Order: sequence, then C-alpha cells, then structure tokens
Amino acid sequence: MRWVWLIIGVIAIILGIIWTLQGLNILGGSVMSGHAIFAVIGPIISVIGLVVVGLCTVGRRARSA
Repeated sequence: MRWVWLIIGVIAIILGIIWTLQGLNILGGSVMSGHAIFAVIGPIISVIGLVVVGLCTVGRRARSA
C-alpha cells in the first residue's frame, strides 16, 4: 500500500511543476497557459506531493529500525 502513496506523491509533484510552468506561461499549448491561478495551485500541489513522499519514506525508515 505504501507504493501506491509513493506513486501518488510523485505524480502530484510532477503535476504541480507542470501546472506552475503553465501558469507562468513558460510551458504553452494548454488552456491553463498564462492563467495565474495555476501558478498558485501548482506549488501547493507539489508541496502536498512532497509531504506524501516524505511520509512514505520516513515511515519506512522508522519501521525498519
């Protein structure tokens, strides 16, 4: 089950980066390009993904010790 959360966290990080780049109009070709709201939502999603990945790795280290 931990692998599922790890994959979800990594996907959230990647999506957050993509949304940020689209919101800043660095990555074009989308409906989201140039809209500032996605430049705000993207980093939030990335941080949530980092927290999920961090919890997965810290939980694994604590149990193996």
